[in-house]
Amino acid sequence: MIKSITKKLRAWYYKVLYSIAFYPVLLSVLFLIVAAITNRVESLDFIIKIKEKVPYLFISDYDTSRAILNTLVAGILSLTVFSFSMVMVVLNQASSNFSPRVLPSLISNKKHQLILGFYIGTLLYCIFSLITLGAKGVDSNAIGFSTMLAAVFSVVCIVLFVDFIHNISTSIQINSIVDRIYTSSSKSLQKAYDEQHQKTTLSVLETDDFKPLMVKETGYYLSFDVSLLSDSYKDEELQINVLPYLNQHLWEGDVIATVSKNLSDQQVDDLLFGFSLSTNRHSGDEGVGGMIKLMEIAVKAMSPGINDPGTAIEAITKLGKLLYQAVAFANATSENIADTKWIVVSHNIAIEELMRIVVQPIRFYAKEDCTVLYQLIKALKYCLTNPNISEDNKESIVSELMLIKTTVAKHIDSAADKEVLLKLF
Repeated sequence: MIKSITKKLRAWYYKVLYSIAFYPVLLSVLFLIVAAITNRVESLDFIIKIKEKVPYLFISDYDTSRAILNTLVAGILSLTVFSFSMVMVVLNQASSNFSPRVLPSLISNKKHQLILGFYIGTLLYCIFSLITLGAKGVDSNAIGFSTMLAAVFSVVCIVLFVDFIHNISTSIQINSIVDRIYTSSSKSLQKAYDEQHQKTTLSVLETDDFKPLMVKETGYYLSFDVSLLSDSYKDEELQINVLPYLNQHLWEGDVIATVSKNLSDQQVDDLLFGFSLSTNRHSGDEGVGGMIKLMEIAVKAMSPGINDPGTAIEAITKLGKLLYQAVAFANATSENIADTKWIVVSHNIAIEELMRIVVQPIRFYAKEDCTVLYQLIKALKYCLTNPNISEDNKESIVSELMLIKTTVAKHIDSAADKEVLLKLF
């Protein structure tokens, strides 16, 4: 029961943490707390002394304080609405011109969330100060410190608005989007590659006599968490072969893992409880997610309605660098779980599957464009130069290159262009 609640709380935590409303709500609550605190300290001796020493910083007129707060509320409200409208326009443009999959990364931009949160927090602060001013009546001197802070917050909002305009105008540029996806994905792949050295890499895994575990729901594989499993049989020797790679889609009834011994129905249910599946593909750039985004940007750029080979070439260039990192991964790794007699085998996405997912669509949509095919061939040949590439991965890339060669021979009409491309093989 406790572990079930833990799993749900963990899923809820990540859902809230990556929500567009997380930082705005957090900052709004913080500003309300600040408003309550400043209202209480107005009558403290050291605040009164500050007011006496620098009276020009504190408003002592009821009508003036009320007019300033009303103006700030109206102005910041307009600023907030305009900023949200800009975000919606940017998201719509990004979805239409590039790929709907890039929207989560734009929405989850922490800097934009913090700026919008500061707007809303300042707005709530001013409203709270107005309510306090109305409650205290003509004794406006009791709200002078809060009014001064509201004016300071509004100036900061204007500065943030200028920065927001700059960021939102650059974030929609395709170079910025591609670079951001590449940087995030590259760091994720490098981190996973470093973690691989702490595990035992496997080239061949004998699992013929292993017992299959069928998944009971449909979704995208996210993780396998041993800490969610029961401790009752962790002292038994057991090898768990986790079959799917990160973000792989599984249908109900598919084999999600195999185990080295027969387990009771209760133990099978317990093992399946440790697997986390999502109804939607993970929005981050971990695993193959970033490469899929770059592929979709390239494919969208080659659609007849957009026809932008330059964007496709830019995406393929970054995709080639990510593939260069991916081909160095072992097909499978094993790890001894601490305080147990268990061995968990995890699988990375096969390069053959990666070619099907991220290279085949580009090959199909760009089959008549010499410049895009040229860059795609160069990217795949660059992957072959990785000193850590295995023979199986090398064969998969060579097979894809042969398919591209067939595409060139069939779909490129210009003899001169065809000759240039064929010389690359």
